[in-house]
Amino acid sequence: MSNSVYQNHKGINQSIEFKGLKAQYIWYLGGGVVVLLILFAGMYILGLPPLICVGIILALGIVLVLKIYKMSKAYGEYGLMKKLARRQIPKVIKCYTRSIFYKQRKE
Repeated sequence: MSNSVYQNHKGINQSIEFKGLKAQYIWYLGGGVVVLLILFAGMYILGLPPLICVGIILALGIVLVLKIYKMSKAYGEYGLMKKLARRQIPKVIKCYTRSIFYKQRKE
């Protein structure tokens, strides 16, 4: 029998990273590219000159890529989800009656 040699994969259980983009930001960029493609098709069908369509889409694409990379660097892998979850926590809980603090008598 021959000896088997196995590679040691050090990236197991780590999040996906592609050219500096981490985790969900890859999907955001992919979705943005699909939206830009549909927008280009819509403008082309409406009759805008192709050069103007390409210029607009190119400018929007650059803004999209810069914004996604900025979010990926600022928030990291889970930071954006934590920021969105933090909005749902109430700032103040108001209670106008003390009856919930009284011990209920069982009769």
